[in-house]
Amino acid sequence: MSYLRLIGAGLEVAAAILMLKINTVETALRINAILGLLGPVVLIAVSALGLWGLVGRISFAKLLMTLCGAVLIILGTR
Repeated sequence: MSYLRLIGAGLEVAAAILMLKINTVETALRINAILGLLGPVVLIAVSALGLWGLVGRISFAKLLMTLCGAVLIILGTR
């Protein structure tokens, strides 16, 4: 999970540097749109990995509540 977060953070930093390097509003907006898609993908991937690791240790009801919480976070940020 931490490696996925590190990769996501690295992409965010690389995008920020690219925005500074190119220095146009249009390109920065395009890069920002791509980052807007990347954030939820990383969230879903990290949540899925965490849930996969917990499948044998927690009850199905708690697993379902956690999954619903992740879905609500994604829907709430739309």
